Amino acid sequence: MAEAITLHPRDTVAVLAARADAGSTPLGTGEPLAQPVSAGHKLARVAMAEGDPVIKFGQIIGRASALIVVGEHVHSHNVSYSEHDETHQIGADLAQAEAAIPDIAPRSFMGYARDDGRVGTRNYIALCATVNCSATVIKCAAAEITAEGALDPYDNIDGVVAFAHGTGCGMAASGRGADSLERVLWGHATHPNVGAAIFVGLGCEVMQIARMEAHFGSAGTERFHALTIQETGGTRATIEAIKAKLREILPQVNKASRSACPVSALRIGLQCGGSDGFSAITANPALGVASDLIVGQGGGVILSETPEIHGAEDLLLRRTMPEVAEKLLGCLDWWEGYAAQGGGSMDNNPSPGNKQGGITTILEKSLGAVAKAGATPLRAFYDYAEQVRTPGLSFMDSPGYDPVSATGQIAAGAQIVVFTTGRGSAFGSKPAPTIKLATSDRLMAAMPDDMDIGCGDILSQGVSIADKGAEIFEAILRVASGEKTKSEDLGLGDNEFQPWQIGAVM
Repeated sequence: MAEAITLHPRDTVAVLAARADAGSTPLGTGEPLAQPVSAGHKLARVAMAEGDPVIKFGQIIGRASALIVVGEHVHSHNVSYSEHDETHQIGADLAQAEAAIPDIAPRSFMGYARDDGRVGTRNYIALCATVNCSATVIKCAAAEITAEGALDPYDNIDGVVAFAHGTGCGMAASGRGADSLERVLWGHATHPNVGAAIFVGLGCEVMQIARMEAHFGSAGTERFHALTIQETGGTRATIEAIKAKLREILPQVNKASRSACPVSALRIGLQCGGSDGFSAITANPALGVASDLIVGQGGGVILSETPEIHGAEDLLLRRTMPEVAEKLLGCLDWWEGYAAQGGGSMDNNPSPGNKQGGITTILEKSLGAVAKAGATPLRAFYDYAEQVRTPGLSFMDSPGYDPVSATGQIAAGAQIVVFTTGRGSAFGSKPAPTIKLATSDRLMAAMPDDMDIGCGDILSQGVSIADKGAEIFEAILRVASGEKTKSEDLGLGDNEFQPWQIGAVM
C-alpha cells in the first residue's frame, strides 16, 4: 500500500536518499533527490503508480497523478484530490470511545460563578451593535471610556469590548441568517465571561432588540441595557450616553469575584488555522489529549469548521449515535450545495499557506483537524452559535474561516478557545481568551509574542503527546483562573468578532 511520511522539523532536507521499506518493490533507481524538500512535506515510503491511493495515518489523502518513486517528494505536483469513501460505519467504535474517557480526580479553577449556573473565566462589559450602523458609536465609546481611565479603579473588570459587525440590516428578517445573527448577539451578551451588556441599535434596522428578547426570553436580561442612535439624538449623543451608562454599571460589575469552580463548568472551543504538515503530528493530537482530559472532568469541548472535517468525518461517525450522525451527515450535504452556490467545492481547501507548509489535499488537512477532538464519543451536534449544553465532545457547524468559527463557538458558550497553528496565526478573541499552540520549534522561535505553548518538542526532544496534552490541560486551567494569554497581552480580540453572514444581502 502506498504511504507517505512527513519530514522532521528541519529548515530543509537538501539531499535524501530514496529507499524502500522491507518487502516493497521500488519503481525508482534509489538516486538522491535533486531538489530540496521543505520541513513538514511528505516523502514516499513505497512506489506508487499513477492512480494509486496515497495513504497517511492509515487514511487515503488523494491519488497519485503520476509515477512516484520511493523517497520522492509527495505533494500537489504528483497527488490529486479524490472522492473519499462514503461508506460509513456509524457507532462502530462507540464502545472504544466510551472506554477512552479518562477516569481522573476532579480538578477546579478560579472562575466567576454566574446566577444562571454557568461560570466565567473573564469579567467583561460587552457593547453589542445590533447593526453595522451602530458599529462606530460602540467602538468610540469603548475606546474613550478606556482612555479616560474610568476602568482603572475596578480590578475585577477585564475591559469594555465592542462587538461590531457588518450586518443586521439589508437581510431577510427570518430564516437561517437572521436566526444565526440573533444567536451570536444574544450568546455574547449573555456569555458567562460578560458581567453586563449594552445593546446599541440605530433604531430602524431588521435586527431589533425587542425581537431578540421575544425569541430568547427574559433570562439574564437583568444585566442588559439598550439604546438606539435615533432615539438618543445622534452619534455624539449616543457615545456620551453609552459612556454614562458604563460609569453607572462599573461598580456593580466589579463586585464579581473568583471562587473555586469545577472543570465540568468549562466549554472549550477547538480551533486550528494556518495548519502545516506538523499540525496532525504535534499540536493537534496533543490538544486531543487535553480535550479528553476536559471531558474526563465532565466538561465540554466544541469541534467546528465543517469544511475542514470533509473526508475525515467517518472518524467522528464511528464514535457517535445514529441521531447525531444523521445531523452531521445532513450538514455535510448542505455544505456541498452551499460551496457550489459560491462557485467552489469542498476540495478548494487547503489554502496556499497550508500547501507551502506541506498539506496537499483537504482530506489530509481534515485528518489533522479531527485529531483536536481526542478519542471520546461525539455526544451532540449543534447549529452555528447554538448554546452548547451537552457535556463531552460536541460538533458545532461553522465555516472553516477562523474568526467566524470562533465567534460561533464563543456565542455557544465557550469560555476559552484553544487554537493550533503551523504557519503562524495572530488570532485572538474576546470575551473568551485564546490559547495558541505552535506545531514546531521554528514557529515558536519566529513568533514568540503570539504563541503560548510550543508543541515542536514532541519531535525535537521526544516529549510524548500524552505529556504535552497534560501540559495544555494545565494551561487551560491557569487561563481559566485568570492567567493572561499572549493574544490578550497584545490586545487582540475586538476585530476578530465576525458573525457568519448567511443568505442574500439585499
